[in-house]
Amino acid sequence: INAEYMGATSGDSTFIVFSMGKYHPQPSAKVKQVSAVTLLPKKPKVKRGPNRKDRAIRDIVQEIVGFAPYEKRIIELLRVGREKRALRFAKRRLGTHRAAKKKRDQMSEVLRQQRKK
Repeated sequence: INAEYMGATSGDSTFIVFSMGKYHPQPSAKVKQVSAVTLLPKKPKVKRGPNRKDRAIRDIVQEIVGFAPYEKRIIELLRVGREKRALRFAKRRLGTHRAAKKKRDQMSEVLRQQRKK
């Protein structure tokens, strides 16, 4: 428990009453002495993306294995010009709107590369 948060000054100790699962900084019969605690800094929640080696491996696997059936359907919907339907389908399959937009952009990029060849 951070005693500074509970009303004590830093380095000091405070008496805290335990009742109903909450902490009340006041003297009472049922008290427990608590000293100030320093909190560790939180780790950053930034997730690193794939590096060059990971990207190369994924490209090779994609080239050999091909696309999943749902990815083929997204490509087909994009080929016909139903971008909104492709987004809805991707969202249904992947779960989140952000992932669906990313997948739709990837598949449209694949389609663009196929047309270029």
